[in-house]
Amino acid sequence: MSHAMELSKPQWLGGDDLDDDGRPRRTGTAWTASAHIITTVLGSGVLSLAWGVAQLGWVGGPAVTTLFAAVIYYTSALLADCYRSGDPVSGPRNRTYMAAVRATLGGSKVKLCGAIQFANLFGIGIGITIAAAASMLAIKRAGCYHKEGHKSECHSSISPYIAIYGIMEIAFSQIPGLDSMWWLSTLATVMSFTYSSIGISLGVAQIIANGGIRGSLTGVAVGISAAGSVTAMQKLWRSLQAFGNMAFAYGFSIVLLEIQDTLKAASPSEAKVMKKASAVSVAATTIIYLLCGCVGYAAFGDEAPDNLLTGFGFFEPFWLLDIANAAVAVHLVGTYQVITQPIFAYVELRAAAAWPDSAFVATREVTLWPTRLRVNVCPLRLTWRTAYVCVTTAVSMLMPFFGSVVGLIGAISFWPLTVYFPVEMYMAQHRVPRGSTKWLCLQALSAVCLLVTVVAAAGSIADVLAEFKKHNPFSW
Repeated sequence: MSHAMELSKPQWLGGDDLDDDGRPRRTGTAWTASAHIITTVLGSGVLSLAWGVAQLGWVGGPAVTTLFAAVIYYTSALLADCYRSGDPVSGPRNRTYMAAVRATLGGSKVKLCGAIQFANLFGIGIGITIAAAASMLAIKRAGCYHKEGHKSECHSSISPYIAIYGIMEIAFSQIPGLDSMWWLSTLATVMSFTYSSIGISLGVAQIIANGGIRGSLTGVAVGISAAGSVTAMQKLWRSLQAFGNMAFAYGFSIVLLEIQDTLKAASPSEAKVMKKASAVSVAATTIIYLLCGCVGYAAFGDEAPDNLLTGFGFFEPFWLLDIANAAVAVHLVGTYQVITQPIFAYVELRAAAAWPDSAFVATREVTLWPTRLRVNVCPLRLTWRTAYVCVTTAVSMLMPFFGSVVGLIGAISFWPLTVYFPVEMYMAQHRVPRGSTKWLCLQALSAVCLLVTVVAAAGSIADVLAEFKKHNPFSW
């Protein structure tokens, strides 16, 4: 629906079946929105936080985690106010991130936003695929260590597991949209609390077995330590990469408006409900992040792995590790679907607008043989989404080094989509005077976060290049 059409209120406003924009009445609540957010942010991020805390130490690790939590909540609140243009209750809806930028900033920034958003959603999909496959591989390795002993090689290629995960995602990608996958996000949220609780419990047991807490105020030391020989340059690069990991751990702004578009009309506005959902989600995930990161560092000290469950700081009980890693894989199925919906919807809506009468674009009901089950099938959705998942799966096979990829994706996506555009749209909407105290504070926030993005990306790029030299993508 065009912007001009949205400005004209339909006669059926307030009907039982349709919302004010002519779409079927939305049914989402603060709790379903929280489930979508937790599904998006937990998972791959929480697994690398123990390693990140090890790089920064007891002072820097928790401080940086808490700082990112505060920044993400503040900027997500700014972004939530951009869902409607003008009046926060009855103004035209901006159903996507790009639509909000178009309505508020316009010009070349719309294309810039779209390019950054879709490139980073694609990259995050790759990171999720790698993380899920690593958890599936860890189940096999846990059984091998249990049977052959903890000193055994137990080496296996991750590529077959990436392929298996890709096949699963092809099936789930046929779910039409976010409003149809609340059950998957709820399941994913339960899985996230399951494996987080297991990881924390195993960490506490390890601390008790160690007879005390490990770690230092400043993290991994330069020189010879339990983590091996670490040069000053390696310490710098790893610390910068840890910043990227922690930035990625809160990366839900990229789909915030798409999640907000599932909310039913509420008093006083959808923005208030979304802010409540963001506050609950950020608070819950921060508690889990601090527990996982700090407990993992206390258990392993400088030797904390870059993935708490697949790094095999723990070997037994192997069955409990299997449950945790299976929960991670199930959770990441939901995460992949949530973060790819904006890309799926963009292409499908553009195709529907360009070829409204095409049978390839239309959805029709078919009967599945040999059963009598009737389902809705869209040829475009089937072919386009399948092709997209195949591409992310193939690229994942070329880059199966988890920690480095997480840091790079998090660093690149953090500033523009989490800070820059929300701040710019807020200042445009509220006409913040240039040079005022509020304008200076918002610009300072944006500048500091840009610096974090640049230095964290530099650290992650160096690590990705080093890992890529070691990896043979054609090894199965």
